[in-house]
Amino acid sequence: MKEVLKNYSGIMLLLTGIIVGSIIGIFFPQAVTYLKPLGDIFLNLLFVSVVPLVFFAVSNSIASLEQQSKFGKIIFSMILTFLLFIIIAALFTIAAVWFFPTEALPSTPEEIPKTGAEDSWGDRIVRFFTVGEFTELFSRKNMLALLIFAFLTGIAARKTGEAGKHFTLFLASGYEVMKELLLLVMKAAPIGLGAYFAYQVATVGPQLFGFYAKPLGLYYAAGTVYFFVFFTLYAFMAKGKDGITKFWKNNIYPSLTAISTCSSFATMPANLQAAAKIGVPDAIANIVIPIGSTLHKNGSSMSSIIKIYVAFLIIGRDFFDPMNLLLAIGITVFVSIVAGGIPNGGYIGEMLMISVYQLPVEAIPAVMIIGTLVDPLATVLNSTGDTVAAMFVTKISGEPFEEPKEFAV
Repeated sequence: MKEVLKNYSGIMLLLTGIIVGSIIGIFFPQAVTYLKPLGDIFLNLLFVSVVPLVFFAVSNSIASLEQQSKFGKIIFSMILTFLLFIIIAALFTIAAVWFFPTEALPSTPEEIPKTGAEDSWGDRIVRFFTVGEFTELFSRKNMLALLIFAFLTGIAARKTGEAGKHFTLFLASGYEVMKELLLLVMKAAPIGLGAYFAYQVATVGPQLFGFYAKPLGLYYAAGTVYFFVFFTLYAFMAKGKDGITKFWKNNIYPSLTAISTCSSFATMPANLQAAAKIGVPDAIANIVIPIGSTLHKNGSSMSSIIKIYVAFLIIGRDFFDPMNLLLAIGITVFVSIVAGGIPNGGYIGEMLMISVYQLPVEAIPAVMIIGTLVDPLATVLNSTGDTVAAMFVTKISGEPFEEPKEFAV
């Protein structure tokens, strides 16, 4: 009994916080105004801790890889896995809307968030991949730029050899310090996430029963099936029956964190812990999971298909035209890259979709509203998909699984 409490105490406390937060959000919605600052403080502490962890984890992992061939094999396996999972998620959602069609939704005059649509494509590409000042790297709004910088820093540290030995030790030491800092911050998760979840339930909950119930129901049904069936299949392909057992045993905490925060980025520490307990090698987990939090999004892939489908219904165009389907699959890949790992980061991806299809203004409110309401499940699929992707990369790269441990070191 003591062992069970030790293994699941964190999950039980987090679940208690979410349940209490849900009750407060439903029955005492006026109280969320006072609770939200607690959730915001926790998330801010989490974000400022995760940003440097991403830099140290990625650069340290690349700098410490022993063989160049091993590095190339991991990166190739990671890219292949990300593309495969994203495309499978998109195809599965296309099949779902084909077999379970929905009726057109009326648009609503909701205010559309400003997303910088007036910028040129060249400006957007530059902003996705780079920043103009070094200090801007360490912002969760510029995660792709930070990942690229960390990636190049790790390669540079490898190439300098003995001359860069002290810097490589600094990267390893920095990773250890930031890991411990995150563990300290995560101790406040039951209170912080419970408070934030109370706010989510009180503000977003009522919209679930409006015009958007049918497409939302389809998304949540398809996403739930994908979550349990496909993730189980991926875990089995990676490590057999033992992989299924270890993945689901250790996926509860990351899933609850994802539901509470609606942020793949905030869920990353829980994913790293889960990967360590599953036995994913550190060199793989510390590359795949941080990079995956920005570039690998099963949930965003599925939600982009739903949003395109609904938009096409509103404007009376045929979603199932072969060219439209091919373009939709292509968009899902780009959306997975440009959508940030922060709450409602998908607005950038939605603007990309609207621009590519040249959708009229009537379709935009529905796309934005659906994007907001699918966020909880989309985040679960996005973030926990990184853990099973790390397992899959371990398998196809030929690296052996390690003995489970408490956290990657």
